Amino acid sequence: MAAMTAVELARIITAVVFIGIGVTHFVPLVVRGMAAMVPHVFRGRPFSARGWVWVTGVAEIAGGVGLLVPPTRAAAGIALAVFLVCVFPANAHAARHRERFGVFAVPFWPRLAMQVALIALVLWVGLG
Repeated sequence: MAAMTAVELARIITAVVFIGIGVTHFVPLVVRGMAAMVPHVFRGRPFSARGWVWVTGVAEIAGGVGLLVPPTRAAAGIALAVFLVCVFPANAHAARHRERFGVFAVPFWPRLAMQVALIALVLWVGLG
């Protein structure tokens, strides 16, 4: 049996993290906190704030699972990169309103740096 490469190990860890975070999108207390982060412009277009939380949870779970399945790995990596770009407005909204969002509100510049690093990670593990 061959030793696991760094990209293979990173892929498994990344997949497990995305699946785990996706599952939290269905925990009522977490859903309330995340729904509050959805900028008003997105509410009802086409989903409610809670609907967006559930949709993003499904996307994270699907992306994580997709990273583990060789035929879908590249598509999952690209889809997760696009996903991370798409959810950034909610993170930026929370960063502007730290008093309302507490632990969900990572300051803007560190969150932007983290988002860029995550995008690089999902592309590396998806395409690598």
